[in-house]
Formats: sequence, structure tokens, C-alpha cells
Amino acid sequence: MDKPKCEDGNVGDFMAVSLCMIAMTTICVAFLANVGLIHKKIQINQLAREYILRMETQGYLDAVDVTALVDGLNTLGVSDVDLSGTTLTTAGYGAEISLNITGKLSDGRQIHEERYSTAKH
Repeated sequence: MDKPKCEDGNVGDFMAVSLCMIAMTTICVAFLANVGLIHKKIQINQLAREYILRMETQGYLDAVDVTALVDGLNTLGVSDVDLSGTTLTTAGYGAEISLNITGKLSDGRQIHEERYSTAKH
């Protein structure tokens, strides 16, 4: 019985496969990093939603909620939290209220979340 003849290997074939594997690994790592950022954005978005709903019923963001919001953001890894532009005094029924959150993530990226609604208290 004759053995099938094997062709001699080629370094070019091995290099092409190696480069494709390196490229796919790089793409996967970049994808996972971006998914982590998207997940962080969703968490911040949900926290902002929770507090704008509270603001709708109260008409503003009170001092207790400011502290709780900043603590929640710090737990999520947001530092240098700035709430400039947020409605911190009582707004009349039907008046526009706003929640503006600015800060930095632990990797130095800036975040900015804005929510607007009307007071319903």
C-alpha cells in the first residue's frame, strides 16, 4: 500500500495563519473592552433614571439624594462628580427639571449624562 505523499511545508502558510490568529485575538480584546464600557454606561444610565424619577415626585434633587447619587456613582467607579445644572431647588408643578451628571471613569474617560423631565409633585 502506498502512503500518500505529503507536500513540503511552507513558512508563508504558517505566517498567514499566525497573523490571522493575532488579528482575531486583538479584535476580541478590543471588543471585550468596549463591552465593559457599554455596561458601565448602562449602569450609570439606570442610576440617572432612578434619580430623575425621584426628582419628578419631589420637584428637585434634595441633599440626601445628592449624597446617595454621588455614592452610587463612586461605587460604579465614577470620580470627580459634578452636578452643575441639576435642579436642586423646588420646581413648580409642570416645570422642567434636569439632572446633569459629569465625571470621570477610573480609566480617565469623561462621562456625561443628562436627563430632563417635568415636576409632578
